[in-house]
Amino acid sequence: MSGFRELPREVKILAVVAFTVAVGFGIQSPAIPVFASEFGVGSAAVGAVVSAFAIMRLATGLPGGRLVDRFGERTVLTTGMALLAVTSILAGLSWNYPLLLFFRGACGVGSALYTVSAMNLLLRVTPDSHRGRATGYFQGGYYLGTVTGPVLGGGLLGFSARLPFFVYGAAVAIAGTIATVALARAALLRDSEKPAAAPDGRLTVIAALRDQSYRAVLTTNFGLGWAVFGVRVSVLPLFLLFVVKASAVWVGVGLAVGAVLQAIALPLAGMAADMWGRRSSLLLGQTLVFGSFVMVITWQTLAGYLTAFALMGLGTAFCTTGGAATVGDVSQGRGGTVVAAYQMTADLGMAVGPLVAGQLASSFSYETAFAATAAVVLSGLVMAVAMPSR
Repeated sequence: MSGFRELPREVKILAVVAFTVAVGFGIQSPAIPVFASEFGVGSAAVGAVVSAFAIMRLATGLPGGRLVDRFGERTVLTTGMALLAVTSILAGLSWNYPLLLFFRGACGVGSALYTVSAMNLLLRVTPDSHRGRATGYFQGGYYLGTVTGPVLGGGLLGFSARLPFFVYGAAVAIAGTIATVALARAALLRDSEKPAAAPDGRLTVIAALRDQSYRAVLTTNFGLGWAVFGVRVSVLPLFLLFVVKASAVWVGVGLAVGAVLQAIALPLAGMAADMWGRRSSLLLGQTLVFGSFVMVITWQTLAGYLTAFALMGLGTAFCTTGGAATVGDVSQGRGGTVVAAYQMTADLGMAVGPLVAGQLASSFSYETAFAATAAVVLSGLVMAVAMPSR
């Protein structure tokens, strides 16, 4: 914990806020399909409610980064969390399907503003020597919340399918108040709220793309979105059910194993990114994720499935901390759009990966789908090999 004590005050506040937001999001997640189905719509329409959030996050990431560059992190963070809280409550009050779809999309806009501003602030206020640790604790708070939230959300569903939306809105409102009040006292943050009038003081995405390290982390993050945030939760569970022929209970167990190991490993992975360097962290993480898909293909048993999920969780911890720290090294807090583009690559991979892998599994085989996914991860590994040591 000594590494945590050495981190800037803003990082500790953001870690608490991330945990609170993630708990609320996890509470809401089980309620979304249940509530949407109450309007008498089919499975495709229910899926659209889930997709609306992700699509709007992806569409508003770069505009959110520009707003951070223009108005500062605290203003955008407060606005995003207020929008997230209000639209979540309004989604819970929806009396028809179109309203629910609209407000879930608006929630995605608020989420994009919050995540881009929070990450940009964290990377800016943390010195290079501690940036990996800061990212590890911030993401660790988030994943701890995502593990805790669904358990609470399942209990709330017994009372009402609308109640989790109200609890999520309240949780975000509390977190937003904490952030607004606590961060307002930081002198560094007050300075950041002054608009950067000089265009040459900002780092654009085009300029950042000239840096090999930035190109590498965009590639690795896209692969991570494709493989871990996409295929892991969509195609891999079907493989377990129809090829391994295990009970559906093990789907949840596998996801839990990966999530818990990832949450535990994040602070250690962050320290490794600071001590070993960003490149070493990315190489280790990408190798573990790549190896997990090789294992699924070659060891088609329940034990192999669970081991692959464990490797994926550990690998993701090293990839996300090493990648985010690299973005901080490149941007130095001067590029809201640079941070936004990095986050959007994972969203893009998460959107594309399940579609492509699902089609390959349907048309050819699950092994083909996982081989294609492994190839995407391998491309990120190659890019990480070529990046300079940091």
